Amino acid sequence: MTIENTEELLLNMGPQHPSMHGLFRMVVNLEGETVTKIEPKIGYLHRGMEKLAESRTYAQFIPYTDRLDYLASPHNNWAYVQTVEKLMGVEIPERAEYLRVIFGELARIASHQVCIASTALDMAGWSAWSYAFRDRERICDMYEMTAGSRLTVNIMRIGGIIEPPEEFWPALKSFLDDTPEMLEEYYGIFFGNEIAQGRLKSVGILTKELAENLSITGPVLRASGVNYDVRKAEPYSIYDRFDFNVPVRTGCDSYDRTIIRMDEIVESIKIIKQAVRDIPEGPVMAKVPKVIKPPVGEVYHRVENPKGELGFYIVSDGTTKPARLRIRPATFINLQMLPIVSLGWKIQDVVAIFATLDAVLGEVDK
Repeated sequence: MTIENTEELLLNMGPQHPSMHGLFRMVVNLEGETVTKIEPKIGYLHRGMEKLAESRTYAQFIPYTDRLDYLASPHNNWAYVQTVEKLMGVEIPERAEYLRVIFGELARIASHQVCIASTALDMAGWSAWSYAFRDRERICDMYEMTAGSRLTVNIMRIGGIIEPPEEFWPALKSFLDDTPEMLEEYYGIFFGNEIAQGRLKSVGILTKELAENLSITGPVLRASGVNYDVRKAEPYSIYDRFDFNVPVRTGCDSYDRTIIRMDEIVESIKIIKQAVRDIPEGPVMAKVPKVIKPPVGEVYHRVENPKGELGFYIVSDGTTKPARLRIRPATFINLQMLPIVSLGWKIQDVVAIFATLDAVLGEVDK
């Protein structure tokens, strides 16, 4: 029996759906279970961060940046305060620079652990999810020691950073020592699993050419064979002092977009170990005015966030508040690939493809 002229199904997924990360909605056109079109719908979480910045002083806006990519809040703080410092011409104490690198790379590891865990969970891998979240808790403990919070961690200041307590250092050493065993467990329970490989390998191909044309950045770009990392391409802070590699994979598929996070965790550990070894004694705050009034001008500064390139553009009119602030979020740009690479795949494959983007809607709906 042959069925012809089947009716196309229109399916709404999100913004309240277990497989959607945050308040994301996509309208999916299906023929049976095969995707013929996807239309992403964003804006459900919109909070007007850029306009809020214009009614806050430069220092008051720092906690708002925690709420962008809230899985890597220290990195958002860092990008913003560095932009203001660049505008003011402030030189940061050596110890503060090393501490910023340590917390920035811890944020990268914690973010990648959530990506690995959530990708596993979206494919019903409950056990694999629990392993990565278990280990991330140790980073959250270190956050709490220093800032008193575990998610929206506000430790960066214009001119420096908060000094962590004494108990931070043994906790950090213990975490670094245990990381190789953690990664072995992730591979054993998830990446080496036959079902996970069947669901991810050769699924959702993002070619090198398409990734470059869409301005994709971060692990998603590097999993498509492009060796680009802001820490190497345009070194900021003191990254030019560290010996580390930029992991690149050439599979261009969902598997490589996920497992490259494991590669990056290894490199982050190398950076942190070098920073702990070389960190000097001294102050953690530069001498900055109590009232921050950058000179009239404009500046753009970018960093390598765990999701990709995060940039801040600030226009100063010489007052205590930015005249204009614009954010370039990595996830917002990276989402462009979803409607393209998902075509022709089954609906359950689209869930896996979306998971490998590691989307945080707080950054998309800024």
